[in-house]
Amino acid sequence: MAADQKTKVKKDNPIVAYFRSTRAELGRVHWPTLQQGWAMTKIVLLVTVAMALFLGVLDFFFGWLLSNLVTRNVLFMVLGVVVVVVLLGAAYWIGRGEEA
Repeated sequence: MAADQKTKVKKDNPIVAYFRSTRAELGRVHWPTLQQGWAMTKIVLLVTVAMALFLGVLDFFFGWLLSNLVTRNVLFMVLGVVVVVVLLGAAYWIGRGEEA
């Protein structure tokens, strides 16, 4: 009986082990200063606003183009074909750059 008790190793609860390792890992994190945090927050907000404006302009442009294509205006049909060709060309050009 005494030999069996010595060989038994108590296993940690997996949940407790997870929280212990998480706490140890958080102790090794290099946290930014308050000034660095505000600077990064400003950058994120600026990029978010810029992307929202960019996507809003694209949405407006393609909505305007599509509404004029539906009315079968020949000028906008040509413009639509030009836009599609430019987009396909840009996708091809970007794809070739990633292969090299």
